[in-house]
Amino acid sequence: MGINIGAHTTRNRVFLAPMSGVTDEPFRVLAHRYGAGLVVSEMVASNALVEARPYMVRRATGAGQVSPFVLQLAGREPEWMAKGAEIAQAIGADIIDINMGCPAREVAGKLSGSALMRDLDHACSLIEATVKASSVPVTLKMRLGWDHDCLNAPELAVRAEALGIAMITVHGRTRNQFYKGKADWSAIKAVREVISIPLIANGDGSSIDDIRAMLEASGADGVMIGRGAYGRLWWPGVLAELLDPGSGIKEPPIDEQWAIVREHFSLILGHYGETHGVKVARKHLGWAIERWRDAGFITGEQAIETRRVLLRLSAPEAVLEGLGDLRGLLNGESAKVEAA
Repeated sequence: MGINIGAHTTRNRVFLAPMSGVTDEPFRVLAHRYGAGLVVSEMVASNALVEARPYMVRRATGAGQVSPFVLQLAGREPEWMAKGAEIAQAIGADIIDINMGCPAREVAGKLSGSALMRDLDHACSLIEATVKASSVPVTLKMRLGWDHDCLNAPELAVRAEALGIAMITVHGRTRNQFYKGKADWSAIKAVREVISIPLIANGDGSSIDDIRAMLEASGADGVMIGRGAYGRLWWPGVLAELLDPGSGIKEPPIDEQWAIVREHFSLILGHYGETHGVKVARKHLGWAIERWRDAGFITGEQAIETRRVLLRLSAPEAVLEGLGDLRGLLNGESAKVEAA
């Protein structure tokens, strides 16, 4: 069961959310390979993309590696958003997503991201400029509103659909909540009731029970998984399979999980270079270790010691050796852990 976005139909309805510092090209390539219905780039600042700032250009890579290639743009000026959309298409974007949901102070404080929900006229001027500059579908990601006195997601959604937006994703929190408390999936239903284009629910979904509850409460057509994919980039594909059998993948066995994490490390080195890549990889390796601890493949003490050693290493060869030691723990100790 896929979702139509313009001329594109996704292979399932469990997507990988855009996350700055996480959903770079290596993460997205593997998440796509392992069954995610759609993967979205990190947030790309439109003005920085137009100015070809190297760190932002690197965020915008991935064309030819995943299909469809979705590039998320952020900005506060219609001119920059239009130019950014033109460049996004030139580098291969099949779909452009507009960010009006990021709560980070460095983004919202510059009147981008979720700050745009405080001025819907201005928000719509950005949407209009982006859609007019695009020959590919344009989608929109937002929150419920700025705060609980300004729950204007339904109004923005109606206006966005009228301007040509092809799909809307709503995170079930306000900007002022950041990621605190519990996402209000039922509040997303107010958006479902006023638009006819596909709606995606986002926020807190990490298990199949969560996913089913999100869909039921929100009336959404699909879900977007963010932090639930930390340390297990195959998870959106697993959830898709559990939700709609035949549309995703079965959970990989532990040896395959380890191999995916190792390949991810290698792809990170290729993307960022060895020196910076080792540093970038640390958070991903740490998340993977935590997932395996929580699943009972290693003990809490083993997880602590592995993190202490592995995440301090600077040489790629040493990290690979440490990953080899970790594989031995996963294979040799899992039965003892389960029996304890």
